[in-house]
Amino acid sequence: MASTETEYKSSSTPPPPAGVDYFKVDVILRFLLLVASVVALAVMVSSDQTELVLFLNMLVPQPAKFKYSPAFVYFVAAFSVSGLYALISALVSISLIQKPEYKLKFLLHFLFWDALILGITASATGAAGSVAYVGLKGNSHVGWIKVCNVYDKFCRHLAGSISVALFGSIVTVLLIWLSAFTIHSRVPK
Repeated sequence: MASTETEYKSSSTPPPPAGVDYFKVDVILRFLLLVASVVALAVMVSSDQTELVLFLNMLVPQPAKFKYSPAFVYFVAAFSVSGLYALISALVSISLIQKPEYKLKFLLHFLFWDALILGITASATGAAGSVAYVGLKGNSHVGWIKVCNVYDKFCRHLAGSISVALFGSIVTVLLIWLSAFTIHSRVPK
């Protein structure tokens, strides 16, 4: 009689899907994305410098702040969304370690949302990087002068923030690859 109960229990529960389980790596990468987003935000928002600039033969205090450039404001908005998404998805990923029956469904959702976040953060990083590059080098063809020789602290903050943002974009690419690989490994061959 004991063997019939064992057979009944084993036949009523479906076998776990085949494939490799990388959800612990997924959680670590999502926390790395959260940290990268928060650090990129903090460094960008703290980029504030006021210098005396010669204007009409007078020295005038002229501030440089992230909110004076639409590209930098977009950067802050994009990485705010990225940080919030990283926090929520990390918590969901932790809960999926405890409830493995929903993993496959959430992997597909993670794949789509990670791709969307990558698009947003990569475009924001590119926009901020292009404005920062013009500030660093200028553009003699259109008469834009470089400003990083005057606002050195401001430009260092921009460079640091954009570097961390690039790291966050790479982490997001790794998350996409990890989700795609995990889904692929669970498909029956």
